[in-house]
Amino acid sequence: MRESLKRKFIDVCDKKIASKGPEVGLSFYAFFANKNDDPELLMEAATWWIMTHRLDHFEKATKIKALIYASEHA
Repeated sequence: MRESLKRKFIDVCDKKIASKGPEVGLSFYAFFANKNDDPELLMEAATWWIMTHRLDHFEKATKIKALIYASEHA
């Protein structure tokens, strides 16, 4: 996953956790606007979410952050 997408995931997770608490769940659509203005980036996120990690539609923001940090240190 490209670095800019990782940062976006972390930023959105941090904001959601700050506003709704550590149990908040997100789908990968939470990281995008309601319009398809960057289909390659959307597919990259979907591939990471669905194919690489086989995540459910909604996952805890804390789990998403942990997976991103783990991939940086793999």
